[in-house]
Amino acid sequence: MTTCTRLSAAFSTQKKDKQMNQPTVAVLGLGAMGHAFAANLLKKGFTVHGWNRTRSKGEDLCAAGLQLADRAADAVAQADVVILMLADPASTESVVNETLPAMKQGATLCQMGTIGTAMTDSLIAQTAAQRSDLLFIDAPVSGTKAPAENAQILILASGERERAAAAESVFAAIGKGTRWLGSAGASSRMKLVINSWLIGMMQSLAESTLLAEEFGFSPDDLWQVLEGGPLAAPYAKVKLDMITGGDYTPQMHLNWALKDARLALDAASNRQLPALENVTRVWQQAVEAGYGEQDLASVFAWLKNQ
Repeated sequence: MTTCTRLSAAFSTQKKDKQMNQPTVAVLGLGAMGHAFAANLLKKGFTVHGWNRTRSKGEDLCAAGLQLADRAADAVAQADVVILMLADPASTESVVNETLPAMKQGATLCQMGTIGTAMTDSLIAQTAAQRSDLLFIDAPVSGTKAPAENAQILILASGERERAAAAESVFAAIGKGTRWLGSAGASSRMKLVINSWLIGMMQSLAESTLLAEEFGFSPDDLWQVLEGGPLAAPYAKVKLDMITGGDYTPQMHLNWALKDARLALDAASNRQLPALENVTRVWQQAVEAGYGEQDLASVFAWLKNQ
């Protein structure tokens, strides 16, 4: 028995009564968002199994009760609700292929990463064909690392809500609310809309701040003019603070934001999105220059150095 397993076993004994009426949850992918999900579920008394390709990312949660598995298939075997929070479409598809046969009869599969419309539709079809007993909920989130850690994200859910009581209890533990949007697949589409707006706002904010500096104004001067008016988005204040401090510790990595921009363009079909196309070209240059692992606000620093 590993240290992690021993700690989890001791902790779970203390919580047994509280957990009896809660679904058992598996979180696959313990990066910034998945780690926050698992931590909040543990705080609310859920039994949580976890898996991450790099095991060390989940070991700090063992003392809180996380049952950390070496294989994704082992993590899902006892779970009533399985959360997928993986980096990209390819890794999500790979993990689904491994875990689908191992999932508990009648479990709920919640795909919560941003993987685009094509992969989402493919996974919905695959689940229906191979495991018709499972409930597939398409549930990406609106929010980044800090909101996730504070259970302040909004879950965008789509699928058969009438069968989703277990999923809704999980969503209530990790977020501030759930917005149901219709048939499975609708949420991934809305997620691309939201991220396209966010990406465009970040690029505009970076350029506006550069222009402000050119005229002798600071980022704080810019915010003081915006504050209290209809353009004063709290998100802009967070990013302006990053720019002011020069601290681009990632809430959303630039390279993942670039991935989302490409997914949106791929899903747009025949629609012309020239601004998003331009942002994608610019951000690709910033990633190639070494800014990809920093917050997307670091595009300001890259532009300033041009």
